[in-house]
Amino acid sequence: MKDYQNEFLNFAIENNVLSFGEYTLKSGRLSPYFFNFGLFQTGSALARLGDYYAQAIVDSGLKFDMLFGPAYKGIPLVSVVAATLYEKHGVDYPYAYNRKEAKDHGEGGTIVGAPLEGRVLIVDDVISAGTACREAADLVAANGAELAGIAISLDRQERGTGTKSAVQEVEETYDISVLHIIGLQDVIQHIETTANDASLLQRITDYRNQYGVTA
Repeated sequence: MKDYQNEFLNFAIENNVLSFGEYTLKSGRLSPYFFNFGLFQTGSALARLGDYYAQAIVDSGLKFDMLFGPAYKGIPLVSVVAATLYEKHGVDYPYAYNRKEAKDHGEGGTIVGAPLEGRVLIVDDVISAGTACREAADLVAANGAELAGIAISLDRQERGTGTKSAVQEVEETYDISVLHIIGLQDVIQHIETTANDASLLQRITDYRNQYGVTA
């Protein structure tokens, strides 16, 4: 695990975004951890998110032409990631985001910012069922652009209703890579090295063995 990934884990725990206990998920599964991205609520938190996303994107080596943030959480994310990529990595990408409802006056349409063209990297928080990402991917295609990949914060690396995770299904459907700052294996490694809690480690390991997919 790289330094920025470890820093992100500490950052998420400090902000109670990543918490441990017993949580009933929408799927009905009893999870020993929970990730609530909405608890990143300050300007400083947003700035640090920009750092972590930008580093993960640069480290991936993925080639793309522009960034796109799906409404609503993707809007501040794509803005701060575009700014961070320029300020700290010296690469200046166009970016855009969408409205939930088309504007019928002024410039009109659903896309705000740069035209969707070339190879597009979607920036979002997480992929749960994959529905939001599919909607964004369809929007990219409808504008004649090509989906280059998707960048998210956490990959739970957990099966959906079948044998694959939502992330794997999106990757297979669109023949792309989904980049993440951290995955479940990073959470486990972090607990192994920083927390003196054998019970928590066992619960998360058991959960991964029961519901997890190969990274």
